[in-house]
Amino acid sequence: MLRCDDAEITSQALRAGAGDRAATEAFVRATQADVRRFVAYLAGDVRLADDLAQETYLRALPALARFEHRSPARAWLLSVARRVVADHIRSLRARPRPHNGSDTVDQVDPGFAEVVLNELVGALDPERRSAFVLTQLLGLSYAEAAEVCGCPIGTIRSRVARAREDLVTAIHDDRTGRRVS
Repeated sequence: MLRCDDAEITSQALRAGAGDRAATEAFVRATQADVRRFVAYLAGDVRLADDLAQETYLRALPALARFEHRSPARAWLLSVARRVVADHIRSLRARPRPHNGSDTVDQVDPGFAEVVLNELVGALDPERRSAFVLTQLLGLSYAEAAEVCGCPIGTIRSRVARAREDLVTAIHDDRTGRRVS
């Protein structure tokens, strides 16, 4: 899949906000994989990723007309996705659901390495997981990730560094047979 750069995505968002349907479709195509992956990691449940991604676009697309281009459109969209997941988690806490007895995240035909990565990243503290996924898996700059998370760049750097340390520790503990947290 060909990946659009941030300038092209932002241009598509601005044209979409002005009513260009083709630009809207291009904007969604260029960003949907990142949005889906991000919400899946934040929510900790791959099964919800499509629904949360759809909700992200349901909120973001009507707001494109008000998008002011103070940041790249992809970072703006991922901040919308972050709020969608936060709202979803808040609603789950307000309305507890029956537990099915499984604490594992379902995967869709993943390879072994992807399963291991998903489990390790999924076990990270939520703030560290967000920073790590945004910068290391989705390729956002630290400044863009800081904007998405609503915190200073230094905080993102710290969260990513600690996430890396946590991942190294988890891998080491798993290899030595110690308990993995």
